[in-house]
Amino acid sequence: MEKIDYINIIGAGLAGCECAYILAQNNIKVKLYEMKPNKKSEAHKSNNFAELVCSNSLKSDSLTNACGLLKYEMSRLGSLFVDVAHKVQVPAGQALAVDRDKFSKEITNIIKNHKNIEIIEEEIKDIKKLGGITVIATGPLTSSDLLQSIKEMIGEECLYFYDAAAPIVEADSIDMNIAYQMDRYGEENKGDYLNLPMNKEQYFSFYNELINARQADRHEFDKLILFEGCMPIEEMAKRGEKTLTFGPLKPVGLDNPRNKEKNYAVVQLRAENEDKTMYNLVGFQTSLAFPEQKRVFSMIPGLENAIFSRYGVMHKNSYINASKILDRNFNMKENKNIYFARTNFRSRGICRICCIWINGSI
Repeated sequence: MEKIDYINIIGAGLAGCECAYILAQNNIKVKLYEMKPNKKSEAHKSNNFAELVCSNSLKSDSLTNACGLLKYEMSRLGSLFVDVAHKVQVPAGQALAVDRDKFSKEITNIIKNHKNIEIIEEEIKDIKKLGGITVIATGPLTSSDLLQSIKEMIGEECLYFYDAAAPIVEADSIDMNIAYQMDRYGEENKGDYLNLPMNKEQYFSFYNELINARQADRHEFDKLILFEGCMPIEEMAKRGEKTLTFGPLKPVGLDNPRNKEKNYAVVQLRAENEDKTMYNLVGFQTSLAFPEQKRVFSMIPGLENAIFSRYGVMHKNSYINASKILDRNFNMKENKNIYFARTNFRSRGICRICCIWINGSI
């Protein structure tokens, strides 16, 4: 096999960092290109690598679940992502949830201090300017210039849809006289979730305001294609008045322990950090305008005086038509020097290119 001096990786997100780390651990030199801190996408806020812009939950960590089994296999292969996630995890039942700030800071520190990884703070706008083997790991939030370069290279339109993130509230602003701690089918004061119960009247008052609330002004939304796996809660609600009670507000197994009554709906909150000073509204990804989020979500019992440390946002995700463009090893059929690394949405962080290189397939 021809000797390779180094590998180019574009993007220091989840896939890019995982790819760079595995290659570097196997004594392969890496040039990691990242446009932060000079430029950020509309969804990124931090200067750190591997920033989690949506949920801090990485899905199930149980070996009886496909997501958990995948993370276990990644760990056996020396995954940086899984190792750090377990070090900074926060309580979330069987799910692996992390303190998002500690997670990205730890990965950033490891990547920046690895002897085989050179960090280049530069936005790559034209792939053709990079020679040798290149791994594109910019993911769905690829910058517009690079996306145009990819389009020119693959010769067809990219796919896209819109994704959303949920708001976060400060713990001290939650009314703990209403909220109760319990996992589904669990005991009171035990479990990793806070629960905010709703009776029928409260739910329908909230529901009617939700479906009629004003969305944020996004002029680039020429055609709103939504991701079914992360549907904005207001769009989900418009599918039927009881849709939410069979989805993110499902009350089953969360009976109110204070009055022993069954709830009509329940909003669940999950800790965002180790100190539990902030909580995420589970399933409340949204595209509502910020003032509307404050008004409508404050109708939820227990959040009347909620202080929002982050409002929900919507952003565009772009994808390539992989089945037509890539071969089974995730490199281009028409250019064997260009690979596309990706994260698995359900497990966050699996990077196929790493296993390919170790197996000597490049």
